[in-house]
Amino acid sequence: MDLDFELLGPVQLSTALIVALITVYLYRRLKPYSDVAIDYDVPTPEQCRPDWKGEVLESPSLKVSGSSAIHCYCPANGKYLGIVNPATPDGIDRAIAKAQEAQKEWAKTTFGQRRRVLETILKYILEHQSDIARAACLDSGKTRVDASFGEILVTAEKLKWTINHGERALKSERRPTNLLMMYKINEVRWEPLGVVAACVSWNYPFHNLLGPIISALFSGNAVIVKGSENTAWSSAYFTSIVTSALRACNHSPNLVQSIVCWPSVAPHLTSHPGISHITFIGSRPVAHAVCASAAKALTPVTVELGGKDAAIVLDDVRDLKKVASILLRGVFQSAGQNCIGIERVVALPKSYRGLIQLLAPRIRALRVGSALDEEEGVDIGAAISDVGFDRLERLIKEAVGQGAKLLAGGRRYTHSKYPKGHYFQPTLLVDVTPSMRIAQEELFAPIFVLMPAANVDDAISIANSTEYGLGASVFGTSTNDLNKVVEEVRVGMVSVNDFAVYYAVQLPFGGVKGSGYGRFAGEEGLRALCNTKAVCRDRFPALLSTAIPRPLDYPIQSARKAWEMCVGIVELGYGESLRRRIGGIVRLVRNG
Repeated sequence: MDLDFELLGPVQLSTALIVALITVYLYRRLKPYSDVAIDYDVPTPEQCRPDWKGEVLESPSLKVSGSSAIHCYCPANGKYLGIVNPATPDGIDRAIAKAQEAQKEWAKTTFGQRRRVLETILKYILEHQSDIARAACLDSGKTRVDASFGEILVTAEKLKWTINHGERALKSERRPTNLLMMYKINEVRWEPLGVVAACVSWNYPFHNLLGPIISALFSGNAVIVKGSENTAWSSAYFTSIVTSALRACNHSPNLVQSIVCWPSVAPHLTSHPGISHITFIGSRPVAHAVCASAAKALTPVTVELGGKDAAIVLDDVRDLKKVASILLRGVFQSAGQNCIGIERVVALPKSYRGLIQLLAPRIRALRVGSALDEEEGVDIGAAISDVGFDRLERLIKEAVGQGAKLLAGGRRYTHSKYPKGHYFQPTLLVDVTPSMRIAQEELFAPIFVLMPAANVDDAISIANSTEYGLGASVFGTSTNDLNKVVEEVRVGMVSVNDFAVYYAVQLPFGGVKGSGYGRFAGEEGLRALCNTKAVCRDRFPALLSTAIPRPLDYPIQSARKAWEMCVGIVELGYGESLRRRIGGIVRLVRNG
């Protein structure tokens, strides 16, 4: 049937055009990954099978006498996962050499080719969420819900953001010029550094491993990722998801090298002249060693060191019960082992009283255990280790002695079903003051610390009272009060009426003070892995280009004329008034 456009009025034509444009836009933004992604397989570890039993170790430990291997086990139940042979200095050298060779070709790839690899990885993750979650749970002790939020969702977000926005962040861009250089075009380019490295922590074994890989690959680099020995078992499986995608897309899997080593060997990586940038996620004492080591090769480092994040609850919150649920998730996700977890809740008087009534029964009802063994009866998983339990118990006891009230938990927990697991009771400690050590030191544990504040200024003062400055949250209604908190808390990131959502939208991630420096995620994170190259070229090369005026050409014939010409150039280019600029032109004419 022929369509007679003459029968359509301007409104109908406009509507049809708008619908067509929207359809094209939605197709380009929401097209199925199967259109571009490639299917591939990765062998799933047998330990990830639901029917896997495993041997419970009598004394779970990463180190075993007489062996240099890393002995991996599940911290939730003590089951043996396997051994991992740690990298040696020679092994690190070989890994870097392989990555360097592979990166030469990878640097020549288009953004479209890099996107295809990321789309292929994303499709695999979406189709294998259960396997990935089980591996993360086995190696870190977290629950499957925590694995979904903290491992899979944020990795999918990073992939999707990079696929959609990464090219815009790294495409060369024009910069403004000035009067004297008006015949020039100014450009900034972001080019690959070569081989970059990431030393990542154990609390999110999947996301912390893949996050740096995603940014490194899209920015044209190869990457060496050093995972923690605490989660060494899963790193091989998680890395194979990426290397298999590279192979499926006809690129070298050597672009990504995953290593695990004992701390004594790590300086060989961090001081290696073949590494162009290091991203470090971990503790402050280790960061000092990493930065000192990197300084030997003048390698730049982005440092994320955790925090003592405060959530400020104002008295005008609309729904305190809703806020309480967000706070519980912020404190207890991954058993509190979360660098952007809520370590302190600072509440104004009315909210403070209401929170105690809401929180106490809910925290007492929280259940700890091995989520893979009894998923329906577990709210909070295990700690990665019991090494820090003595310190936590001392801090709680000390705070109680100084006036704090312990309303729930407060000590380690020996689980009747999983006696070899590492568990700490979900804890509620109220009436905590800034002078107490528990309000100053990072806990990384399932401990809800509630602190009273007299007013907004007092709450901000308490929030700023630690040596850390990673993130913060504020809950309330008054725009003025919310803005005041946002402006005055000394941190790198703030969520308003929410918790840590800046990480769910790929805003630049990082802190100030004792929480480190530099940023990863977002445009800033991608560009940090690049050489920022400034380029200045002629706008009309055939017509106009730089020529040295005769009075300034070597050898200089007249110092007086050369000086006067210099003054004229400066006055013409930067004179604050028309009169001065005209004066500059006169100087140029007289001395030209």
